[in-house]
Amino acid sequence: MNTLQNDGPQRYGVLEQSQSTNEVEKTCESVRQLGYGVIDGGYSREQLGMLASAFDRAQAAYAAGHGGVDALRSIDEHNTIRLPLANDPVFLELATNSGILDICSRLISGYAVLNQQNGIVNPPYGKPYNQGAWHRDLPYQHFVSSRPLAINALFCLDAFTLENGATMVLPASHRQEAFPSDHFVTTQALPIAAPAGSFIVLDCMVFHSGGVNTTARPRRAVNHVYTIPLIRQQIDLPRALGDDFTSDSKLRRLLGYDVRQPESVAEYLAARPKKS
Repeated sequence: MNTLQNDGPQRYGVLEQSQSTNEVEKTCESVRQLGYGVIDGGYSREQLGMLASAFDRAQAAYAAGHGGVDALRSIDEHNTIRLPLANDPVFLELATNSGILDICSRLISGYAVLNQQNGIVNPPYGKPYNQGAWHRDLPYQHFVSSRPLAINALFCLDAFTLENGATMVLPASHRQEAFPSDHFVTTQALPIAAPAGSFIVLDCMVFHSGGVNTTARPRRAVNHVYTIPLIRQQIDLPRALGDDFTSDSKLRRLLGYDVRQPESVAEYLAARPKKS
């Protein structure tokens, strides 16, 4: 009997095989196996232009609202915009991208909560910034899990290139507890080039870093972290946004309204579902 296949890669002795038939499934498989993947966000050129303008407005307003650029620079926050969705609905729409939420529903057991949204600027002319060091998006943790605890969806507002500091990853490092040796990092680090409008999707336990931007223009991105409900949000979104921010039950769940910490025993008991 001929056990070789006529379609796809040749193999034998294979009894089981994963299936990936669309872009979401292909991205999920890549994240599971390698810790990263890239998927198109589905935005038109006009929509990307609107997002870019909104980003630049948000950056200026953020600095003005928090003491100015120098004050933010003194705490190494001048290249970050925390929680832009609180002030512009275009960023809320970005956080609820249907493809990304589909990926989260497939990779994260139960349901996902938006842990954080941050605008990120990789500055020009090779200047250092706080995402340029190797890290996990669940930092200080040295363990692995059989399923993702958190997913990073980095939206590329500008194209990510080798010249402007494309994100670097250590493939499959989400499967290893310890940070790899310097030799491994030096020889195996992989830059992820991605077009504007795409999302770089990471298992949050994969080690990654921002590359060096040697161009004359800043490289802009919007980072999202989606986690299992057990993990505390970077910023208490329900408190920051207010209880009347939305009445949409699915959106409230995504933003963490269903997992708020009770302030008393009475509040805890009141939130318990009644048995029929």
